[in-house]
Amino acid sequence: MRSGCGPPMASPTACRRPQRAPDRQTGDGTMRIAIDIRRAGDFGIGTYLRNVINHLARQDRTNEYLLIGRPEHLAEFDPLPATFQLIDYRYSPASLHTHFHLPLVLQEQRADLLHMPWFYAPVWVPCPMVITVHDLTDLLTLPDGTRLIQTGRLFFARRALEKARRIMTVSQAGRRELARVFGIAETKIEVIYNALDERLVREPFPADADRILERHAVHFPFLLYAGNIKPHKNLVRLIEAFAVVKAELGNHPELHQLKLLVIGDELAKHPDLRRAVVRSRVREDVRFMGFVPYQTLRVFYARARAFVFPSLYEGFGLPPLEAMAHGTPVVTSNISSLPEVVGDAAVLVNPENVFDIVRGIRLVLTDARLREELIRRGYQQVQRYSWERSTERIRAVYQAALGGSAEAPPAAAAS
Repeated sequence: MRSGCGPPMASPTACRRPQRAPDRQTGDGTMRIAIDIRRAGDFGIGTYLRNVINHLARQDRTNEYLLIGRPEHLAEFDPLPATFQLIDYRYSPASLHTHFHLPLVLQEQRADLLHMPWFYAPVWVPCPMVITVHDLTDLLTLPDGTRLIQTGRLFFARRALEKARRIMTVSQAGRRELARVFGIAETKIEVIYNALDERLVREPFPADADRILERHAVHFPFLLYAGNIKPHKNLVRLIEAFAVVKAELGNHPELHQLKLLVIGDELAKHPDLRRAVVRSRVREDVRFMGFVPYQTLRVFYARARAFVFPSLYEGFGLPPLEAMAHGTPVVTSNISSLPEVVGDAAVLVNPENVFDIVRGIRLVLTDARLREELIRRGYQQVQRYSWERSTERIRAVYQAALGGSAEAPPAAAAS
């Protein structure tokens, strides 16, 4: 793993220009591929970057990779070979430097291709570009402040998508949405599925699982939700549904102690959700755990009676698959990408109907035969997704963007 030079954190006038990369040999077919890793520490995009780059390092010892980000981002990856070079770049992804300074870095580093793993890409780039679009949440929901922010996001996203040689997205639902919202030809969009984070499958399950639960004072049956707690995650309806289930199971010999655990962001950051919890009949039975280490998360996945994920919108939706991989039955939404991702391995519910969410939860808690069948199907469904196969397809997209093969290999069926 080599290190390059990018701008320091100081003001642009004080920054040192990146060193010009030496001319590479021509005619050998080697590409210099730049990948923006500045969001490697994020929850969703970080998982994508970590797994893709680790697999690129295993699969491709020919091309050279320029990782645009900070040195601390490298901690997210396995040790990388010498064909990977860090370009130390400390400006925020949302900074205007992305549009006006990053292209100069790419030019001086003689990048042949830029891979942006989100839609906020430079207005101008000196080389072909491919973009991965995970979802359109930030574009279709109004952020805090005025509509000006959303208008700006849409403007930059549209320009980036128009300029990209190829666009990758993570579900057929996402592909259709991109075509509908931006008028992009579906032939320009490749569907390349996500897969389980390797950290959840290659490392042994924690041997001290009981101790972890005891440390968190969890000694009762529980439903689990894991993910961020933004409004489109639909947690207000989940809490309402849990209140109904809790009342129905009040005389159950074991499930009368049922609780709902929410792993994700801190509740204090979401006042509307906090008010909903306080007003509910189950405020003593809903626990917000905040973020937990992924090994702790694995224990909660494995010990939950059910994983409930009634999201209103997902580009892909990894948490249901993560729960399936740990042998936990899943209740999730029948809209957006989720039916495509989970196939027949989950109970699907209408996320806008509290009583349909109740129906799904009740089924997986009380129907033992259904639980066994969902667990069996869940293990099978998880096997349909592979970072190895997905990274092979990403490499094919790189070739296609540079005028090589016409298209990426076909995607594996999701269900």
